[in-house]
Amino acid sequence: MAEGRPRRAPVTFTTRVAVFINTCGFVGYAPVAPGTAGSAAGLVLYAALRLGGAGPTADALVILLLFALGTWSGTRTEEYFGTTDPGPGVIDEVVGMLITLFMVPPGPVTILAGFFLFRLLDVIKPYPAQRLELLHGGLGMMADDCMAAVYANLLLQAAVWLLPAWLVL
Repeated sequence: MAEGRPRRAPVTFTTRVAVFINTCGFVGYAPVAPGTAGSAAGLVLYAALRLGGAGPTADALVILLLFALGTWSGTRTEEYFGTTDPGPGVIDEVVGMLITLFMVPPGPVTILAGFFLFRLLDVIKPYPAQRLELLHGGLGMMADDCMAAVYANLLLQAAVWLLPAWLVL
């Protein structure tokens, strides 16, 4: 093994499944801005849910399921890459986009604003998001993005409430 390179966990079938899930079908291997690519994948899933007629209950179930899968696969992916919150792991961005747009009236302006708000808050990690990142394994990987997404959702909800409808929808 080369000096300075982290030791990876054995590559088992379970590890391969975890990496596939955590990278959202390898979207996280995008050569530029994998977090943004993961957020875009979240928008694709959001659009599929809207086109499929999913309501708030289905959205919440998808968020919970993906959070659980992200926590499990995040721990395995961190072991595989030998680092915390590895760049290719983007399931946290997918869940973050779904939380950001949860119960927000769908429209091009709110969706675009949600995308940019989430990306900004995910990068700056306002309190306590940065502290949540320190949680062990996949939970820390997921929790910081989910906190940033809650902030983005609250800002979007406030904008929808405060601004004229033609501005936000």
